[in-house]
Amino acid sequence: MGKKLKAGVIGCGGIAFGKHMPALKKLDSVEMVAFYDSVNGNAIKAAKEFGCENSKVYQSYEELLADKSIDVVHICTPNKFHAEMTVAALEAGKHVMCEKPMAMNSKEAKLMCDTARKTGKKLSIAYQNRFRTDSLYLKEVCDRGDLGEIYFAKAHAVRRRAVPTWGVFLNEELQGGGPLIDIGTHALDLTLWMMNNYEPNYAVGNVYHKLSGRKNAANAWGPWDPEKFTVEDSAFGFVTMKNGATIILESSWALNTLDVKEAKTTLCGTEGGADMEEGLRINGEDKGRLYTKNISLQAKGADYYEGRSESAGDREARLWIECILKDTEPVVKPEEAYVVTQILEAIYESSRTGKPVYF
Repeated sequence: MGKKLKAGVIGCGGIAFGKHMPALKKLDSVEMVAFYDSVNGNAIKAAKEFGCENSKVYQSYEELLADKSIDVVHICTPNKFHAEMTVAALEAGKHVMCEKPMAMNSKEAKLMCDTARKTGKKLSIAYQNRFRTDSLYLKEVCDRGDLGEIYFAKAHAVRRRAVPTWGVFLNEELQGGGPLIDIGTHALDLTLWMMNNYEPNYAVGNVYHKLSGRKNAANAWGPWDPEKFTVEDSAFGFVTMKNGATIILESSWALNTLDVKEAKTTLCGTEGGADMEEGLRINGEDKGRLYTKNISLQAKGADYYEGRSESAGDREARLWIECILKDTEPVVKPEEAYVVTQILEAIYESSRTGKPVYF
C-alpha cells in the first residue's frame, strides 16, 4: 500500500459519527489524523473512536487547516459554515468533501466552485443517495437511453411526521431552511442527475409554516418546540428546464399524508418510465403491449457494483478517496450541486415574492 491520505474532520456531530467517520475508518488508503468541533468533547470522542495513533484535536478549524500534512477534509458542520470553511480548506491546499446542502445560497455555492477551480483541489458534496444500489442501476438505465428523453420528473422528499428535533435543524439562521434544503436537496440532486439536465429556466414555489406552531404534536422523534421551529415544515416547487422538461419537487417533514417517500425520484421519458415506489420499477411498451418490470437488486448479477453489502455512505467515501488517489473527477461534481442550490434558493425566493424566478 502506498502513502495513506491524511484526513481531517471539521464538525463531529451526528452525520460525522453516523456516516463519514465509520466509512473512512473502513478504508486502508486513508487515516483520520485531525478533528475539530465547536464542542471540544465531541472532537475528543471522535479522535478516540476513529483517529489513529497520532491524531490531534484542534481548538479551531483554522488551526486544523494550517496543518500542511492534512490532504483531505470532511466538513460536517451546520449549513451556515459550509462555504466559509470549504473555501478556507481549498485555499489551504486540501481536497474537500462537504456535507449537503452545498451552501446557504447560490452566491456562496458559486464561490466554492470558483475556489475549487482556482486552487485545482477536488471538491464534492455529500449526496450519498446517488450511491445506493437502486440509484446506480437506474443511472445506467437512463444513460443508456432506455427511457428516451426524460421530460417530466418528480423529486420526492415527504415524511408524514418526522421532524428532526435534535441539533440545529429547526434553526433558520444556522441552516437556511427546513425540509427543502435538508431532504428536498437529496431528491432534487437525484432527479437532475438521472435526467443529466442542469439547465433550469425558471422555478415557482410555495413554502409553508402550517404545523410548526403546534405544541405536543405527534412526531417520530417526540414533539418539537414551536418557539425554536423557525424554518418551514413543507415546501413545494415547480421547475421548468431550458429544454422544456418539468420537475415537481415536494418536500416536507410534517405532512398529513400516507404517500411518504424520501430521496426518491419518478421519471417519465419518451421510451419508458421509472420510479422507486417498491424497490425499483421500470415501465414501457414492447410490441404494442405495456409492461412493468420490478428490478430485484439482490439477485446475482443485477448488482454489478463490487461489494454487494456496501452501504451508500461507505461507497460514497470509497469512491471519493479513490478519485483523489487516481486524480479523476468525483461522482458528485460541485457544478452540479451548485445548480441544486440555485433551484432551492429560487423556490424560497418565489414563495417570498409570489413570482417565478428566472435563471
